[in-house]
Amino acid sequence: MKLDKAAIPLGLAWSSPFARWQGPLAEMSSLDLAVDVTARRLATAGLDTGRIDGLVLGMTVPQPTSFYGAPTVAARLGLDAVTGPMIAQACATSAAIVQAAAVQIESGAQEVTLAVAADRTSNGPLMIYPSASRPGGAPVTEHWVLDPMRQDPATGQSMLDTGENVAADEGYTRQEIDEVTLLRYEQYRAALAGDRAFQRRYLVEAHVPGRRGAVTVVAEDHGVYDTSAEGLAKLAPASPDGVITYGSQTHPADGTAGMVVTSAGLAREMSGGAGVARLLAVAFARVEPARMPKAPVPAARAALDDAGLDITDIDLVTTHNPFAVNDLYFARQTGFPLERMNPYGSSLIYGHPQGPTGARAIAELIEALRERGGGRGLFTGCAAGDSAGAVVVEVTD
Repeated sequence: MKLDKAAIPLGLAWSSPFARWQGPLAEMSSLDLAVDVTARRLATAGLDTGRIDGLVLGMTVPQPTSFYGAPTVAARLGLDAVTGPMIAQACATSAAIVQAAAVQIESGAQEVTLAVAADRTSNGPLMIYPSASRPGGAPVTEHWVLDPMRQDPATGQSMLDTGENVAADEGYTRQEIDEVTLLRYEQYRAALAGDRAFQRRYLVEAHVPGRRGAVTVVAEDHGVYDTSAEGLAKLAPASPDGVITYGSQTHPADGTAGMVVTSAGLAREMSGGAGVARLLAVAFARVEPARMPKAPVPAARAALDDAGLDITDIDLVTTHNPFAVNDLYFARQTGFPLERMNPYGSSLIYGHPQGPTGARAIAELIEALRERGGGRGLFTGCAAGDSAGAVVVEVTD
């Protein structure tokens, strides 16, 4: 989908820190986390929330009261007259909420749309489906977080299988995969330099309520392991005879991220003259069965085609890369240098809370482009069902 009007004010794309599952965000509903972090960002940005006339909520893991979705989040943010949809598209949810928000602006239906994604993989719900026809009426159960990782119902294969399948198709070696993992870790370390100077541009701390009024402040990513070439080399494959280890794949996490989407003119005003990130295109794609890491390439190409651009017109790329295999495949298929992808880390390193993962990558992309004085960027990332989403942005004054 080509976009002509929609833009994000610079400074109004944000993310919470991401915490490895069963970490410091494990007991906080993702709806509570979304409200906490979004309210803090809007307040510090000085945004007049009375101008917000729409909200899109992205979430893939059910939470208590999530039946009410976006309207209850809006009400808790003080947006009493605002409503909107709740969208789930697996790991491409962020691209989907960007598209949904942008459509409102492009069509003129809304002037300022808030797009928020939040997920908690920790303490995932156990779904119980009644089945009177089973022996004794025993119910069918499904662990909402764990079971999808183990098996795609369309192929019978796990998400890990998709990574191994692509590695085998392309002949990637364990050494190549570990080298990409180490590069991504070193890039993430660059984001921590100067007391996390880069991350402070877009990360918003989370306040986790405890007993008797106590509050735990989560200001940094939690659960990122130190990574070295020697340490990676010692890890056993995650599957027999495989080339992917627990070091070269992401980990489930908890977090939230979001952005304000409006017209370029209003975005420039809301940024206080700092500039805008124009949304140029959003696209989705699906590839052959059990080859999920390939999907970001056709999604990216579709988005670039819609924007009237080529990969050579792109300055920086960020990806949702649950496997290092993803980035190897993207670089070799497109010719885009691995070093210009994910300049400050990626979900491979800091984790994957599903819905908000892409929104954080888009916020990082915007800030990285802003740091270099502007330019065009591409986010692309795979999703369950051998699919992917992609977003093209341009940071300008």
